[in-house]
Amino acid sequence: MSEPTRWIDLDGAVNARDLGGLPTADGAATRRGRVLRSDNLQDLTVADVRLLLDEYHLKNVIDLRSDAEVRLEGPGPLTRVPSVTLHHLSLFPEGGRRTDAAADTPDRADVDKALPWQSRDAEGTELDRSTGHYLGYLRDRGDNIAAALRVMTRTDGSSLVHCAAGKDRTGVVCALALDLAGVTREAIVADYAMTGDRIDAVLGRLRASDTYAADLDSRPADTHLPHAAIMEKLLARIDEEFGGTEGWLAGHGWTREDTDALRERLLA
Repeated sequence: MSEPTRWIDLDGAVNARDLGGLPTADGAATRRGRVLRSDNLQDLTVADVRLLLDEYHLKNVIDLRSDAEVRLEGPGPLTRVPSVTLHHLSLFPEGGRRTDAAADTPDRADVDKALPWQSRDAEGTELDRSTGHYLGYLRDRGDNIAAALRVMTRTDGSSLVHCAAGKDRTGVVCALALDLAGVTREAIVADYAMTGDRIDAVLGRLRASDTYAADLDSRPADTHLPHAAIMEKLLARIDEEFGGTEGWLAGHGWTREDTDALRERLLA
């Protein structure tokens, strides 16, 4: 990891970065090497895996992809590392609870429905559609979001959270973690928007996969960008409707002790 960048240089992933070094409202900062975020990890090289293990002491991977995506993409190299624990925590209603066909069958038509950017309404602005989609993660899989945040509190090494692009599902979970830690809203939004610096490379990787290529090419280019206003509106909605991230999490079994553990883990 080079200074001052938070980017992690990997050959097999293009949107990997450290959530350390972000300012909090009380003048502190998040710790380096505690929580990492990334796009799909399927193509990590031997050197990439060694970097994550040796320099970042990686112990836990939080995979937010759907069951269908995992089946189609196959196991990544980190699944073969005994010292790393994989936590598959989809943000879609799968596994028998409000399940749609996409969660249970690998057919192409069904898989399309399971991808994170599907089922967008034709009406409304992109800001409204994206915000509504992100709120859907909270509505449908609050249990798995809380579970993902609890993995981040583990003290046995760093945790890495990822989805396909490392933008939408990963962006929401990381934003909630940073909000709980007291990171400034400006820094949370800026971290979300950072994926825009790598968006061409991210889309290039996904287009090389049959799982994602057709859907990506069917949408206007602008809909793939992580506009800052999307995250600003999401956090504002959580404040308005639940009194903040901790208030929303309380409805999913999250406690003050959980918040303290996450802050102790993330803050310097």
